[in-house]
Amino acid sequence: MVELDVGAAYRESLRGWVAAVEGVGAAWSVRTPCAEWDVRQLVNHVVGEDRWTRPLVEGMTIADVGASLDGDLLGDDPFAAARAAADEAVAAVDARLPAGGMVHLSYGEEGIGEYVWQLTADHLIHGWDLSAATGQDRGLDAGLVHAVGAWFAEREQQYRSGGAIDARPLTATGGSATADLLIAFGRDPDWRADDR
Repeated sequence: MVELDVGAAYRESLRGWVAAVEGVGAAWSVRTPCAEWDVRQLVNHVVGEDRWTRPLVEGMTIADVGASLDGDLLGDDPFAAARAAADEAVAAVDARLPAGGMVHLSYGEEGIGEYVWQLTADHLIHGWDLSAATGQDRGLDAGLVHAVGAWFAEREQQYRSGGAIDARPLTATGGSATADLLIAFGRDPDWRADDR
């Protein structure tokens, strides 16, 4: 298997995310594996991350951005909003990642490479959430699963103790790289919208 560097992994995760958004159809109000969000709220969350990416990799702080990216970022055309946000984020990362440097995050300064890995994982996992919620193909790119799994293996406990991800579901069945990664991120690979 070809090893993906963080830039390639990030671009691939964005391609998968945008494809999942484009497959939503009219299912904007259905529930997702993220119990607190329906589809529109989930997409708005990731679009928000994508809109934050450019200012952060360009050296702005959270205080600099302020509340300008709060609220509904999808407007009347969520598909166009998601594509535009993803394109802006990829262009910013492509321009800034090679030089390295730091970004200012809510918990302090972080290396840009680590931040981009965080974004890559979020797009991959939330792409699965969106596909599962809207009846799309749940398959994940094997190279991305491998790359994100290798990166996350050293960070899972930190994420869990910080409350960034849910506990591993006790009834979930692993056994494949994709299922094991989803479980590590607090997902049940067999989740169904009618599960309560």
